[in-house]
Amino acid sequence: MDSRWVLLKAWLPSVLGQAYQAQGWGEVGEGRLEPASADASFRRYFRWTDGAHSLIVMDAPPDQEDSRPFVKIAGLLDDAGVRTPRIFASDLDQGLLLLEDMGANTYLQTIQAGVDDAELERMFDTAVSTLVRWQLSSRPGVLPEYGESVLRRELQLFPDWFVSRVKGRELSASELEDWDALSRLLLSSILGENRVFVHRDYMPRNLMTGPEDPGVLDFQDALYGPVSYDVTSLFADAFFSLPLLSREAWLQRYWQRAWDAGIGVPDDFASFLDQSRLMGVQRHLKVLGIFARICHRDGKPHYLADAPRFVTYLHEACSRDARLAPLQRLLDSLEMHP
Repeated sequence: MDSRWVLLKAWLPSVLGQAYQAQGWGEVGEGRLEPASADASFRRYFRWTDGAHSLIVMDAPPDQEDSRPFVKIAGLLDDAGVRTPRIFASDLDQGLLLLEDMGANTYLQTIQAGVDDAELERMFDTAVSTLVRWQLSSRPGVLPEYGESVLRRELQLFPDWFVSRVKGRELSASELEDWDALSRLLLSSILGENRVFVHRDYMPRNLMTGPEDPGVLDFQDALYGPVSYDVTSLFADAFFSLPLLSREAWLQRYWQRAWDAGIGVPDDFASFLDQSRLMGVQRHLKVLGIFARICHRDGKPHYLADAPRFVTYLHEACSRDARLAPLQRLLDSLEMHP
């Protein structure tokens, strides 16, 4: 019974009627409110259900989470023909939103429950099609830039949190030389990519399973940045792993579809694969830092259980690209084994 829960319970009855009317559900009946999910941020989600209908309430404390980008980017995605939850009511000053319930099963949950090859093929194929539609709607000056300062700040999470707090030490002088060389390599490649709208967490945990296109969630941090970012996130996931050759095959299918659509990927797949690999290294290092910060600052240690997955991704990247020799040396000296 925290103060946010009390606030939410007092607000909800005043807006339920709007949602029921918009959906054509008639009068609001007796119902219950129960936890739906939480994520790595300070946002929480609750499900209102009356037995026949259900809605989602998002609780985003305004002193820690700004809900205005969520509303803006939901509109951009909708304009692009991407399925997102309808917003039936909001109080942005208090950080409360009443949303469409897009179901209980994410792509990740569906995959972990077990799907046959044909269904997995359909799911990823529609995820790629949805991503291409989102990218085709891109235009400059609408979302903040995913530029060098943001990329460097994200990279710095790795030495500041993972090395410092998980490994319990600082980088040595020789390790810092390798880190600087690696950072220059990554930034040179990433900043040379074509720029599009970037979801920034386009992965199975944020895609809702449906009969056709996926429902897309957790998009409030979207920026305008490198074209390879979202598809790299989709197939090198934080919470489950596809085999390396399967990932590369899916990347090629995305590349062909994006090239046909005129999105601005390189003219040959090998060049795009190089971009995606280096983009992935930046993301994997960032996520290792974020998971360490969530553990040591926010008291959520379970995220670090997936750290070995990212270490394996990094070793796989090194095995494919000789330019990543500085990263391989860092992984060895930090005893980060696959």
